[in-house]
Amino acid sequence: MTQPVALVTGSSRGIGAAIASKLRARGVRVIGHASRAVDEQTIGADLTDPTAPARIWEEALRRAGGRIDLLVNNAGLFSPNPIGLSDIEWLDNWEDTLRINLTAAAELSRFAVRHWLEREASGRIVHVASRAGYRGDSPDHWHYAAAKGGMIAMHKTIARQYAARGVMSYAICPGFTDTAMAGDYLASRGGPGLLADIPLGRVATPDEIAAIATFCALDAPESMTGTVIDANGASYVR
Repeated sequence: MTQPVALVTGSSRGIGAAIASKLRARGVRVIGHASRAVDEQTIGADLTDPTAPARIWEEALRRAGGRIDLLVNNAGLFSPNPIGLSDIEWLDNWEDTLRINLTAAAELSRFAVRHWLEREASGRIVHVASRAGYRGDSPDHWHYAAAKGGMIAMHKTIARQYAARGVMSYAICPGFTDTAMAGDYLASRGGPGLLADIPLGRVATPDEIAAIATFCALDAPESMTGTVIDANGASYVR
């Protein structure tokens, strides 16, 4: 069988690095992405640049010899945006977060779907969203919740419209995960107080989220397309 090829955004640390590692362990060729290249397997590109998604996709295709089978939309920005900032600061923060967390994922998803339709090939997208897309987030994170809510809606649309053509879409909604990004937030919000809101009593690990992403990418039945998988320690149940 031909070795499958995956493009994983935000693969240099945290959840993305764990996903890339687990996919490679399953025999997948992984082309990574980070804001700057950290090794020969990683494409460096800042997703606040509107031209970045197209450059990432074209470079990934070049490296892969013209075929990509899996896309993992993992890259994200989680940065506070208090309503007391100046109008221009607040809007700049809003637009950066939506561009990285939603618009870039949408562009890459579009490139992937077109690639598979043109080749009459099957493919899978795994979106790393957030429980914030359903339950909201803190007063300083309207933009993050809005971006992840948009990602979930986009995922469902892709699943509904392209399943018959062999394009499958899956989404994961982690709660807090033990990454540097979430760690800073936990510390700033009191840490133990937030943990009290998680019945499991702890945050998720990157390996736990990566195990779900790998299942979606390689093992999930096609009938699961459109599924949103919660991984938040029962801090939000639907």
